[in-house]
Amino acid sequence: MRITRVESWTVPVSQEVPYAVAYGQYDKSELALLRLETDTGLVGYGTAGCDHEVTGETAEMVISAIDSVAVPMLQGGDPRQCNSLLRNLRCALGRQPSALACIDMAIYDLIGKLVDLPLWRLLGGSRDRIRTSITIGILPLDQTLESAGRWIKSGFDCLKLKGGLDVDSDIERVHRVRETFGDGIELRFDANQGYTVEESLRFGRATLTARVAFIEQPTPADAPELLGEVRRARFLPVMADECLFDAKDAFQLARVGLVDMLNVKLMKTGGIAEALQVEAVARAAGLEVMVGCMDESALGIAAGLHLALACPSTTYADLDGHLGLINDPAASLLPLENGTLYPPTGPGLGIEPRRN
Repeated sequence: MRITRVESWTVPVSQEVPYAVAYGQYDKSELALLRLETDTGLVGYGTAGCDHEVTGETAEMVISAIDSVAVPMLQGGDPRQCNSLLRNLRCALGRQPSALACIDMAIYDLIGKLVDLPLWRLLGGSRDRIRTSITIGILPLDQTLESAGRWIKSGFDCLKLKGGLDVDSDIERVHRVRETFGDGIELRFDANQGYTVEESLRFGRATLTARVAFIEQPTPADAPELLGEVRRARFLPVMADECLFDAKDAFQLARVGLVDMLNVKLMKTGGIAEALQVEAVARAAGLEVMVGCMDESALGIAAGLHLALACPSTTYADLDGHLGLINDPAASLLPLENGTLYPPTGPGLGIEPRRN
C-alpha cells in the first residue's frame, strides 16, 4: 500500500458559546484537515485543532508544514511502516506537534481500515466506552451555576471548571456548584497556569470539603518544578497539562515525583504513536492519565477516544472539544449518550468528514 495523493485544507469554526480560560478568550478558530489517498483505494483522514498559546501553531501553519515538509515524505510512503515514517516526519517537522498529530491520525486511520478494525480494538482496547467531563469556562457565579445545571440536565455528571484569574472567585464557584448540585457530580478544576504556588495551596486548602477530583496545571508550564511544590502539600492530586508534550517530559515529571496525573492530548504529543509512549511511562510510574483535547473536530475527538479506550492507564477523559463547535465537518458523527462517549463502529477512526 502506497500513499498516492495528499490533500489538506482549513475549515473556519466558531463556538456556539464563547468561553474564557486563564490566558484568553475562545470564540473563533480554524481546523486543519488532511486526506491521504492510497493505491488500494483506502483513504485516511486527520485533523488538527490548534491552540497557539500551547503549541505555538495555527491551522495555517499546520497546512504550510504539511504542504512544504510532509508531502514529499508522504508521497509514495507505505502507511504500514508507520513507525519509521512518523519518526522521520517528527525530525523534519521539529516542534510542530499539531501538524504531526494531523498526519499521525490519518496514517492510523489507514492502518485500521487496512485490517478492517476500529482503532481502539487494533490498539488492544481495554474498554468500549468512557465518561467525559464537560468544561465550563471562567464565568460569573450565576452563569457558572446556570451552565452547570444545563449540562447536568442533558446527562453529564462530571464538570470541569476553568479558573486561574481570581482564586477567591474560583473557590466560591467550586463550593457553590457542589452545594447546588450535590455529591453525585464529579468536579474537576483547571487553572491553566494561572496560579502561584501560594494561590494553588490556598485553593486546595479551601476546597477540601468540596471534594475536587484534581487540579490541572495550576502553575506556569515553564517551571514544572512548581507543580511538585503544590503536590507535596497533598491537598489535591495534581495533573500536568501544558508542560507535557512527549514521553521525555512524562519521564521527567514522573522521575522526581512532580505530579500525580498526566493530561495527554494528541495535539501536544504529535499524535497517537507518541501518546502511547507517554501512556507507557505513566503506567510504569503509577501515574493516572486523562486523555484531553483542544477545540477540535469530532474527527480529532474520535482519535483521542480510540486512544483512551485502548490504554489501561487512562482513568479520565476530557473529550468535549467538539461540542458546540459550529461548522465542524464531522459534526454529530461521534456517539454520545448521557455524558458517555462510544466509539464509531467503522474501521480506523470510523469517521469521514465532509468536504465543505
